[in-house]
Amino acid sequence: MSTSVATSDGPSHGNGEPSRWVRHWAHLVAPGGAVLDVASGAGRHARFFASLGHPVTALDRDAAALGLMRDDPRIATLAADIEGAAWPLPADAKFAAIVVTNYLHRPLFPQLLRALAPGGVLVYETFAQGNERVGKPSNPAFLLAPGELLEVVRGHLRVVAFQDGFLAQPRPAYVQRICAIMEADRSAERADAAPPRCYELAG
Repeated sequence: MSTSVATSDGPSHGNGEPSRWVRHWAHLVAPGGAVLDVASGAGRHARFFASLGHPVTALDRDAAALGLMRDDPRIATLAADIEGAAWPLPADAKFAAIVVTNYLHRPLFPQLLRALAPGGVLVYETFAQGNERVGKPSNPAFLLAPGELLEVVRGHLRVVAFQDGFLAQPRPAYVQRICAIMEADRSAERADAAPPRCYELAG
């Protein structure tokens, strides 16, 4: 059974407004750092980061959706099946930020962590258990378990913020989302050297 889902949270999933969660943490990405937009769709987040001066790689299996970004020279598009084939990027490719929204394919988690550069930021947001009570997706395979994203990054990244709960807007949904950083030197953590640790519950 597939464990992935890419679903709309309204018009913003395609070429509309970027996620508020993504916008909120974009300032943590190193200026000019390369960004990987996984399951990018028509590129709402790719275009957002490109507008901030970041070179972006937009990765999706939908070549037609990727084609909508061909007018932006700051965005490199890559059509690939990231579930049924090998990781399409070079093994040594590193990114200052990796963005994933409304998409879940659990076997990719280790690869995403490997693709983060030191200081790189993971911004992840998708549906969580409970969503079956308010809409799609409702298949348990497509919904994050309580605290699952925290477990994914535990021992690898430092959590800046985490939310897990119900949101009424832009449509009723149960979501889980995280912002976490691959610290350049985990052995020399200093309280004044990185953003504060902050856990939040969506209400």
